[in-house]
Amino acid sequence: MHYDLPTLICAVLAFVPALVLHEAAHALAAYKLGDPTAKSRGRLSLNPVKHIDPFGTVILPLCLMAMNMPVFGYAKPVPYNPAYFEDPRKGDMVVGFAGPAANLLQALVGAALAAALWFALPIVQLASASDFVYYAYFVFLPTYVMTNLCLLFFNIIPIPPLDGSSILMFFLPKKHLRTYYKVQQYAMPILLAVLVLVPAILPQLNIIGWYMDVTAGNLFSLLYSWM
Repeated sequence: MHYDLPTLICAVLAFVPALVLHEAAHALAAYKLGDPTAKSRGRLSLNPVKHIDPFGTVILPLCLMAMNMPVFGYAKPVPYNPAYFEDPRKGDMVVGFAGPAANLLQALVGAALAAALWFALPIVQLASASDFVYYAYFVFLPTYVMTNLCLLFFNIIPIPPLDGSSILMFFLPKKHLRTYYKVQQYAMPILLAVLVLVPAILPQLNIIGWYMDVTAGNLFSLLYSWM
């Protein structure tokens, strides 16, 4: 798939704040629950460099872009110590949920801004007269909304190290936790296979693409249903 330079710039400008605010939300939640670990290691920050993971932030999004799939990824996990929490299991779940919640909030704000501008200004005429307005409104804003939705639904998949695993663990009966911890060691190879290898070898089994269409795609259509 061909990306012109302005579209690629819009994609980067959408992806970086979506990912940074996701990680900062994890750090802020842990800090508010009494854990200073993330703050002491510089992760309670809006500086993108603090959060970049070479594979999850750079290589994975580029691979997905090259395969014409929804672009998403992840950053370095935010360090935190559940021992600081009054209720470690609940605290772990809250910290895990904070990142996806930040993405949902960003998507809602982006869609609300797009709707407000659509009804307040002659957007079509302005976009016809200005490339900047066109790319800002018709490329950046929808990309920003969709990127946040993809990060939201990708990260709630209950496979370590994704946030959904922390949420799932809160609801698992304690008797099943030992088994879940054993399965965790195989989680990353399984996740990479589902994300990259299976779609590349068997495009008809693009599970993650189908999942994103059903979740992020449908919610995006709902948020932009006014257009």
